[in-house]
Amino acid sequence: MHLFLRLMGYVRPYWRRLVAALVCMAIFAVLSTVSLGMILPFMNVLFEEQTLVTGEAPALEPEAPASEPGGDLSLSVVDDLPSVGGLKEESKARILAFFASGTAGEALGKICIAFLVLFFVKSLFGYLQTFLMVTVEQRVIRDIRNALFSHLNELSLSFFHGQRTGQLISRITNDVVLVRKALVATFANLFREALLAVLYLGLAVWISWRLALVTLVVLPPIVLLMALIGRRLRKRSARLQERMADITSTLEESIAGMRVVKAFGMEDYEKERFFRHTWSYFRTSIRLEVLSAVSGPLVEYLGVVGVVIILWYGGRQVILGGEVSPDWFLVFLGSVLSALQPLRKVSHANNDLQIGLAAGGRVFDILDTEPSVVGPVDGKVLEGFSDRISFEGIRFSYGTGDDVLHNIDLTVARGDVVAIVGPSGAGKSTLLDLLARFYDPTGGRVTIDGFDLRDVDLKSLRRLLGIVTQETILFNDTVRNNIAYGLEGADDKEVIAAAEAANAHGFISAMPDDYDTEIGERGVMLSGGERQRIAIARAILKNPPVLILDEATSSLDTESERLVQEAIERLLRGRTVLVIAHRLSTVRNADRIVVLDKGTISETGTHQDLMSLEGLYRYLYDMQFRDDRPEEPGNEEPRG
Repeated sequence: MHLFLRLMGYVRPYWRRLVAALVCMAIFAVLSTVSLGMILPFMNVLFEEQTLVTGEAPALEPEAPASEPGGDLSLSVVDDLPSVGGLKEESKARILAFFASGTAGEALGKICIAFLVLFFVKSLFGYLQTFLMVTVEQRVIRDIRNALFSHLNELSLSFFHGQRTGQLISRITNDVVLVRKALVATFANLFREALLAVLYLGLAVWISWRLALVTLVVLPPIVLLMALIGRRLRKRSARLQERMADITSTLEESIAGMRVVKAFGMEDYEKERFFRHTWSYFRTSIRLEVLSAVSGPLVEYLGVVGVVIILWYGGRQVILGGEVSPDWFLVFLGSVLSALQPLRKVSHANNDLQIGLAAGGRVFDILDTEPSVVGPVDGKVLEGFSDRISFEGIRFSYGTGDDVLHNIDLTVARGDVVAIVGPSGAGKSTLLDLLARFYDPTGGRVTIDGFDLRDVDLKSLRRLLGIVTQETILFNDTVRNNIAYGLEGADDKEVIAAAEAANAHGFISAMPDDYDTEIGERGVMLSGGERQRIAIARAILKNPPVLILDEATSSLDTESERLVQEAIERLLRGRTVLVIAHRLSTVRNADRIVVLDKGTISETGTHQDLMSLEGLYRYLYDMQFRDDRPEEPGNEEPRG
């Protein structure tokens, strides 16, 4: 019920369309029931030798003279309502009086016209209900998708570390589609079909409550059966959606890593992994479909049992001259048979509702996830950077083990170039992620110009920062839009100037549509060095006062590294820079080098200072350049 009420919260903005759709459904259901009443005049014209002439009130005199076949049919009209026959016979007389004036042929013509008009109006309201409900459903699905995507963008990086991309994609695509089933089941099926069933059964009760009571004997087993199957369907549907998420995730990983898959000859392994997931989905899907399919026939069979009982009992009443005349029994039987199809759809609607609610639970699990990093409502808006950045007593843990940073104290003055080096796993990238406030420290604080980042407006903080990483993220868009990403109103001259400063203008101009060339997903049409220079051009165009370079030149060939390094040197001018580098040759000119080891600062100083200490920095430097150092006399290794 909680899930259903939350889902209805997304329907609330469109309540006017929903109410209009429900009104159309109600009219459709009423007209469907009225159409059954058309059996009476039709049967009367075909099989009776009398006609009715409309009047103020119909009379039901049993001794009314019969007319000649094919001639004017008439019943004398009296002012007094009949005291015998009850309300059903009075209603029958009024229906016949409306249609059966004139000859039998004329009455038949009126009935045919009435059929055409009735079913035209019924079809019109059937169309309107469908149109209105589809617009409500699609608007709700759009809003849920938008809310889900917006919330994903607001969540902290720590959330994505524990998620598979394919599973998140599956939530936004497959699960949201299944949520639509709950909407369709609730309104288009449960409301309309249940109303139809109620009206049909109501007509049956009105005709003969004794016969209807026999019919209603089978309803409690049907309701119980629907409830039991519905609970099992929700559980199996949740499993099915998990299997689909596995398929989507495996597919995304394999396509994204196709170069590695082929390089290691792992095509067969990836096929086998994908086949396992599709087989698991197949088995779960079959079980779900079997369970869903069995409910319909069971409900239908129970209904047939009721119909057989009615045929036996009602037929005896007609034969023995009981309370039901043959024509009323025919209407009664038609109403009961007409109720079977809506009841079956109600059964399927309950199945779809349970499946949709299971999917909704998975969607709301994400929407209920709170970001671990939240900007304050009235945070300090940073207009610029004028003094210093400070890391004060920093401790940090990802929450899955010991601290990865221990008691870090570091101050970076405005205009300084500070390099952070150390072995893999020392915590270099984690430290700079705290400056961008991708995470909050477990202990201590990070400040800019004395303001704790937790008290600062997040957007204003990140406007001060330019970040260039080893893993360059580009989008399936034009070169121009990738360079101007996040900067509205950047003109072509500014984009070209940034590309020139990044040593990227040359290769961009050689592309088929130069700056309007689309570079493919993740910039697949570019080399690693070209992608890196596009990222640097993006940072140059942003013109941030604080620059973070996270191994921006690693994994590049010599020529690409030279071009990128030249671009970086232009980018560094007049900025405060924190740079992480494995290639220590790129940081020898830094104002200060900070050496991290196992989450703590082990050394700090200039290149010359650290080389003279002969500590970890000297060891790392010698390891990188020992093959490039010239041999000194007397140090040659013996040849043997």
